[in-house]
Amino acid sequence: MEYLNYIIPILFVLFFISKLMPPKGVRQMSTAELKQELSKKDVQLIDVRTPGEYKSNHIKKFKNIPLHELSNKTNQLSKEKEVIVICQSGMRSNKATKMLKKLGFEKVTNVKGGMSAWH
Repeated sequence: MEYLNYIIPILFVLFFISKLMPPKGVRQMSTAELKQELSKKDVQLIDVRTPGEYKSNHIKKFKNIPLHELSNKTNQLSKEKEVIVICQSGMRSNKATKMLKKLGFEKVTNVKGGMSAWH
């Protein structure tokens, strides 16, 4: 029974790490790579920050769909086109990409570092 003292903390750490890991099948892109992608016509650019964050600073081609509204607004997105997601640091966009993958979106990309890394 002493092994339970070790298993529970290990399971907790593994669970926490799994939440931080990028989801399978999601492309990770730097902000430098994003600059090249902005000229493409066949991508959907989504900013999952709050409306206030978006209003204070955003990339023009990105549409604001806050993370908490994303699951209800996926009907505004095409599953046929790539979805590129950004937030402030990359954490919320990582959650958003996991959600989109679960909802059947095939081509999903997370912008690493988010707006904090955008120059």
